[in-house]
Amino acid sequence: MSRIQAKFAELKTQNRKALIPFITAGDPEPAQTLPLMRALVAGGADIIELGIPFSDPMADGPTIQRASERALAYGVSLRIVLGMVREFRKGDAITPVVLMGYANPIEAYGESFAADSKTAGVDGVLIVDYPPEECVGFAEQMRAYGLDPIFLLAPTSVESRFADVARIGSGYIYYVSLMGVTGSATIDLDEVARRIPAIRDKVGMPVGVGFGIRDAASAAKIARVADAVVIGSKIIETIEQSPTGEAPARVTAFLREVRTAMDNEVQA
Repeated sequence: MSRIQAKFAELKTQNRKALIPFITAGDPEPAQTLPLMRALVAGGADIIELGIPFSDPMADGPTIQRASERALAYGVSLRIVLGMVREFRKGDAITPVVLMGYANPIEAYGESFAADSKTAGVDGVLIVDYPPEECVGFAEQMRAYGLDPIFLLAPTSVESRFADVARIGSGYIYYVSLMGVTGSATIDLDEVARRIPAIRDKVGMPVGVGFGIRDAASAAKIARVADAVVIGSKIIETIEQSPTGEAPARVTAFLREVRTAMDNEVQA
């Protein structure tokens, strides 16, 4: 059982849902990534999604695009990101870390990506532009090194995509709750509630919901029907708007509100 799978099993026994925050590695500057990762854990994060900076993040809205641009201005590469995870692991051997990004940095890194990710302490990999039906070999390589290959499903996903994800994915499914890019619209909570049970039944693994969740209230409503809540753009905005040195504390405070709202909703 992977660290991600163990976390979902633990949460199930506690009647709780996973809180999965996203930040971009190297944003707003490389020295802030470790404090921010620790701040996420302090705020109640169960799993951390750590973004790999990329010059053309096509699924991300302006907020996360700016985060990538800031990180790239410091020269943050995938190799540096793995070093950040390695440093994080020196103080935290429990919290699962998922690398989230695009194919280009992975392919440029080379064949040692899976082995190096495992050595660094990565638990899962979500590559936005890797469709499951075209990367069976990649998924097999990830699993061979004990990493969970995580895939996206969207409102437009067809039955065959469900089957592909169920066959080669593991850890959890990331359900994109709306059409468009991150941070671009208001989530349709009723539609998500209608879709999640069917997806969970077909893929046979936990379903996390992301895109459009921006506050404690919407997170709580999603937690009622999903297995995990993913929040990214709002956290990046909090980092952007924080005075120098205050971002970790503000991120922790925001996540604690979300964590409390989710727990209250599920356990009511």
